[in-house]
Amino acid sequence: MPSDAVGFLLYFVSQARGVFLAMLILGGLTALIEAALYVFVGDLVDLMQQGEREGFFLRHAGLLLLMAAAVLVFRSLVAVLTALVEEQAVVPGFFNLVRLQSHDRIMRQSLGYFQDEFAGRISQKVWQAGQAAGDFMVSLLQVIWYIVVFALSTLTLLGGLDGSFALLIALWLGFFALTARFFVPKIRARARAVSHAGSGITGRLVDTYSNIQTVKLFGDLGREEEGLKAGYLGFLGTLRTFTRTLTGVRAAMSVLSGLMIVSIAAMAIQSWQGGRISAGDVAVVMGLVLRLNILLNRLMGQMNGLFRALGTLQDSADMITRKVTLTDHREAVPLRVGAGRIEFRNASFHYGRDDGVLENLSLTIEPGERVGIVGRSGAGKSTLANLLLRFFDLESGGILVDGQDISRVTQTSLRAAVGMVTQDTSLLHRSIRENIVYGRPEADDAAIRAAAVRAHADGFIQALEDKRGRKGYDAFVGERGVKLSGGQRQRIAIARVLLKDAPILVLDEATSALDSEIEAAIQESLSELMEGKTVIAIAHRLSTIAAMDRLVVMDEGRIVEEGTHKELIARGGLYADLWKRQSGGFIAAGRAA
Repeated sequence: MPSDAVGFLLYFVSQARGVFLAMLILGGLTALIEAALYVFVGDLVDLMQQGEREGFFLRHAGLLLLMAAAVLVFRSLVAVLTALVEEQAVVPGFFNLVRLQSHDRIMRQSLGYFQDEFAGRISQKVWQAGQAAGDFMVSLLQVIWYIVVFALSTLTLLGGLDGSFALLIALWLGFFALTARFFVPKIRARARAVSHAGSGITGRLVDTYSNIQTVKLFGDLGREEEGLKAGYLGFLGTLRTFTRTLTGVRAAMSVLSGLMIVSIAAMAIQSWQGGRISAGDVAVVMGLVLRLNILLNRLMGQMNGLFRALGTLQDSADMITRKVTLTDHREAVPLRVGAGRIEFRNASFHYGRDDGVLENLSLTIEPGERVGIVGRSGAGKSTLANLLLRFFDLESGGILVDGQDISRVTQTSLRAAVGMVTQDTSLLHRSIRENIVYGRPEADDAAIRAAAVRAHADGFIQALEDKRGRKGYDAFVGERGVKLSGGQRQRIAIARVLLKDAPILVLDEATSALDSEIEAAIQESLSELMEGKTVIAIAHRLSTIAAMDRLVVMDEGRIVEEGTHKELIARGGLYADLWKRQSGGFIAAGRAA
């Protein structure tokens, strides 16, 4: 997918050649028909000047019927076909073709891509890409092409009457082209700047609305408004620069068109006085010239819109076509999970920095083994899980599942083999049923409810009702699940993983949002879920993973200790220190162990 605006546009246009060819033909026919109407007017004036009023319709019936048929039948047919192509093919088809393929491209980006951008900014650029591409093509073929054909028709018709008319029209079009060449690059650059500034404002608004609770809890509304105002003032400055350019265009066009209309009118009158053209010809000349003036002014306006759309398209293309940094290998095959052995070999990852996070880490997790990962905040625990799921690529080393390098298998098959519950659980703004079934779409209602029961979620689900009256499993949860408590969201997430029943299980602070009673009940379900699976459990609360087969202690991106809970306590190292801090005063060490 090309990154420059024109290439980006042509990439999609090439997929709808037939539709745009039809628009090209119909736009040309529309212009020719309109030019012919002025010829009809001139012919009528000449016929009427003959002074024979009686029997006018009978004497000229053939010509008059031909004119009427051209207006009523042919012109109407072309107009209907034009409307059908634009409204039934381009608007619903092409606009959404661009949006859907742009969305598909965005969805293949890495997790880091989304962490670096406003969600609202991304969604706006995907949406506006379809709008801008469609508007550009409709303007180009329904307006610009129509005006070009009409201008050439005017040049030909008037040149047939008197070569001097053709010369003046050619000069007019030449000066128009020079004016456009001077202003269009400025319009294009400034339109792109306006689009970029506008999407920044939209992104900030969406960011504020998405985090409204944080804003109200910690933010000063006045300060938030000042921040938005500063961005908005920057946007207005960019917009004013753009509109000043448009004002200059309109002023230049007004002077040029006025000069040309007066010159051509004077020449037409002189030609009539000299007997070189008839009164009907003067009507044709003035009609075509006045119409051409309107169309050229419209053309400049359309070119403003055209290049504004192109600027918007370039702004969207810059984001949409950004290189996908995490892709399937060209020879990638689906992951085949047998026993579920996981191996990290000298894995290093620094999030693009010089050092830190993971340094030459080697770890083997045997099939069916339950391993707890512990350590201080920032030790690299969650990064380890993200790398296993290939949300990021290692900078060096490798990760193998049952002997298969995860960089050589498809991302879809890898993630299908891993069930994960995270601490920061966000749900899709869809029904409870859709959220639970997301990892296993073929599951029936009985399986969905069974998973919810095992996750101790069925009780509160049955009592749910959203503002539209949808109840139970049909109730919507709000954006990111905001209508549910943290514990309820966590239980939905656990139900989703229980239903998915993947052979590898990753729990990243999976029960951190639950109260003690619910946590104790769910631990039983999780214990059942762990049976026969390879498990990686990450936790800050050491009591939740003390019974794991093995504990791996990380510090500054390295493994510093390994062993069972008892072995590590007896060793008196970092784990023992962490355990002492947590158990002192509120955890009964013996009971937890």
